Amino acid sequence: MLYSLTVSKMPESIETKPVNAAGDQSKGVEIKKTIEVNRWNQVWENLVKLGLGETSLRVATAVFTVVLALLVVWVMGKFYVRGLYGAQSQAQENYEPPPLDIVADLPVLQAPIVDGLYIGNRASGQNKIHTSQLVKQREKIEVYEVQNGDTVFGIAKKFGLDPETILWANINVLGDNVDKLSTGQELNILPVNGVYYEWHAGDGLNGVSDYFKVKPEDIIDYPLNNLDKNTIGDYANPNIKAGTWLVVPGGKRDLINWSAPFITRDDPAVAKVFGPGYCGEILAGPVGSGTFIWPSTEHYVGGYDYNPPIHYGIDIAGKIGNPIYAVDAGVVVYAGWNNWGYGNVIVVDHGGDWQSLYAHLNTLNVECNSGVQQGQTIGTMGTTGNSSGPHLHFELRKGDTKVNPWSFLQK
Repeated sequence: MLYSLTVSKMPESIETKPVNAAGDQSKGVEIKKTIEVNRWNQVWENLVKLGLGETSLRVATAVFTVVLALLVVWVMGKFYVRGLYGAQSQAQENYEPPPLDIVADLPVLQAPIVDGLYIGNRASGQNKIHTSQLVKQREKIEVYEVQNGDTVFGIAKKFGLDPETILWANINVLGDNVDKLSTGQELNILPVNGVYYEWHAGDGLNGVSDYFKVKPEDIIDYPLNNLDKNTIGDYANPNIKAGTWLVVPGGKRDLINWSAPFITRDDPAVAKVFGPGYCGEILAGPVGSGTFIWPSTEHYVGGYDYNPPIHYGIDIAGKIGNPIYAVDAGVVVYAGWNNWGYGNVIVVDHGGDWQSLYAHLNTLNVECNSGVQQGQTIGTMGTTGNSSGPHLHFELRKGDTKVNPWSFLQK
């Protein structure tokens, strides 16, 4: 057989022509390669005899194709993708945002106006600004329609103004009371921080500017006021028509506080100006310990925080009907409606110059002259008066000073 002959001859050829250990190594390598080739030839001949030659070729071709495809994918991932990512990263590092065009002396609003915000000049009508528009500058007095959930602080932030400016530009609407804000109101929005003032007959420029802590020229030179130095006349009696509204840029004034005053047991009727909840004569009642518990089941703010001179209390979150507790023992010196936005109000005098106020109540469980103990339920949480949702407006005062409740309520 061919197979036996080949095997028998191969050793003879190796023995008769051995590799010279001293030198001809290249010839020995050639002989080894010849042996390997002969082996593979023998394997292939055997496969052909068994009828597996064509099948072996197909398998080998498939394996080679798969290996080649994997090699291409590896090369692409190694070099092409890395290069693409590197180019993108380099582009991002080299990117510089375009400069903003900002006009000096005019506030810039950084956030887009939400749908439902109405802006415009009263004289020229109102225009609706949509979310896609970004207000970069304002050059006129605009009108904002209060939306559900708005606060004075939120509106001020939206327009890049101080909260006081919102109040000072809307004295006839808000009366310096953040709790009078309600949905649907139209508020004046000034282009700059300051005061919006209605000129009265007999006003003088020196007196008005001194009151608002500015110079007369600040008022005269402000473009929206349309005043002329050459025709203004005597500062003591200027040529300004009564009823003219003027922007006082940078102007400031004291805020009027409309919450209940300090109500003594001897003269509770001092609170008559604030609404029908004032009391008449007060008899003797309990005196508190001077330590105060939380007035509600919830212990976090859900509206305005203590922020004088705009807000002297804290708005405690909760649901309508949540119990409201007396923070200390005392006697009720105000119980009923408040005309200045607080709705149903209770004021408790604790003695030692301490008083607590509870506003926007849904129901009252006490009345004037009621003696209460610390922790007693005196009413329930509500949203009466000017309120954007259920909460308790709570104030704590020592004599004529409204203190920060966070400093005195027990944790």
